[in-house]
Amino acid sequence: MISNLEKERLGYTPILLDVFKGQPGDNAEMFELMGAARFRNGKTDKKTLRSIKNICVILSGGPASGGHNVICGIFDAVQKAKSESVIYGSIAGPGGLVEGNLKQVTANLVNKYRNHGGFDMLGTGRTKLDKEEQFESIIKVCAKKDINVIFVIGGDDSNTNAAIMDDYFKSKGADISVIGVPKTIDGDLKNKNIEITFGFDSATKMYSETIGNIENDAASSRKYYHFIRVMGRSASHIALECALQCQPNITLISEEIKAKKMNLDSIAKYIADIVKKRKEAGLKHGVCLVPEGIIEFIDDINALIKELNTILAGNAGMSKEEICSKLTAKSQKAFASIPETYQDQLLSKRDPHGNVQVSSVESEKIIAEKVKQKLNDPDFDYQTHFLGYEGRCGFPTNFDCTYTYNLGFCAYYLALFNKSGYICFIKDVGEKIKEWKAGGIPLNSMITTENRNGVKKKVIEKALVDLEGKPFKKFESNRESFALSDQYVYPGPIQFTDVKEFNIPITLKLES
Repeated sequence: MISNLEKERLGYTPILLDVFKGQPGDNAEMFELMGAARFRNGKTDKKTLRSIKNICVILSGGPASGGHNVICGIFDAVQKAKSESVIYGSIAGPGGLVEGNLKQVTANLVNKYRNHGGFDMLGTGRTKLDKEEQFESIIKVCAKKDINVIFVIGGDDSNTNAAIMDDYFKSKGADISVIGVPKTIDGDLKNKNIEITFGFDSATKMYSETIGNIENDAASSRKYYHFIRVMGRSASHIALECALQCQPNITLISEEIKAKKMNLDSIAKYIADIVKKRKEAGLKHGVCLVPEGIIEFIDDINALIKELNTILAGNAGMSKEEICSKLTAKSQKAFASIPETYQDQLLSKRDPHGNVQVSSVESEKIIAEKVKQKLNDPDFDYQTHFLGYEGRCGFPTNFDCTYTYNLGFCAYYLALFNKSGYICFIKDVGEKIKEWKAGGIPLNSMITTENRNGVKKKVIEKALVDLEGKPFKKFESNRESFALSDQYVYPGPIQFTDVKEFNIPITLKLES
């Protein structure tokens, strides 16, 4: 049984770019521009196109609204090309392909998931691909299923997998093309060609709805400060977009915290000063947004985390006292500045790379408690919230439905036009859809190195909030008035009525 909204969403038809209409070769040609492959209307000798046998699609990393429409786009592109290629889905992420756990993607399956949220068509996973035996197993699975194209739908880590996998295949002479698709609600996989990752628009609209509701509650009850942590593992794009959408009183931007070398105490003082000024104006309530990854951007805490990552690499089971004894005096002081209730969160859980699991650190509670200590005011009371998983799998907005559908076509075209080790993009998405342009860039052009579990590893560098960019400057110019008076905006539920002109993110609009 499906809901009325599901029925409505299944009937929505994403707009397809002109360059992807008609049979490949009859309506499109590829050209190079500033290191990127681009598609435009034209004709191509079909003899030069790659012979695509069978295909494997991988949903990798955290879910993001629109992932299913990427697969729908790939599926429809195959049909439009009148190809007999079979599409296989890797079950539960990259590990499914390593293990040969595949599922055929049929018309009946695809048609159940059009414009649908989540990654549940295939499931997802975070298997790191960096071992020779993994790549050799993939080569064997591909040979058995006659697969010669792999599409990796994921974020920076997933597309790093794709780049390393492509390098290995080329070194071994394996005739398997690898194409990446940019996904992450965090919005931190971007550059001059990849203007936005899919899922960001849907997630920020869902979060903004809830933030608006909380703002309304704050203005109604008039007695609580609400500290709301929003997702964003390293970058503050989500917090910035939600701040522009909802206009809460205080929004912390991790990148600014780092640039100003603020410590936990100075952050608490900044917020406490605003609380005092609001109280003088008769306002005893407020709303503060906190990015999920802020803890790593706080000057003294960041140094502490780096030391902890080194100390705990391969040394699990150490007591708190043993760990603290190995810290520098500065980091011991930083550790002591964290309310004792939350100290263990920096020690107990590690991410798959052996580093502090930032998502498990309740930074909104740490900051709220520090503010309370700083104020020592019986009138100050707070509530805390974490907006996380509820933003990752909702129905995609019409923008994300259309954007991802075209990304699926673009990924297929890149493989068809003999590209491998590329990530697809759609440019100029802040303009009307007739202005959108499709293409791809080499994944290796995005690769750098990063310290993971004490070892230098290849990664795609995360794109952080640009403090000189128009979105931040827009926020910066308004935040004092947001702080001292209530200018709350209540976006309400996501709307799917922006058919002719998409209601794109404010940050994207400003960047365009």
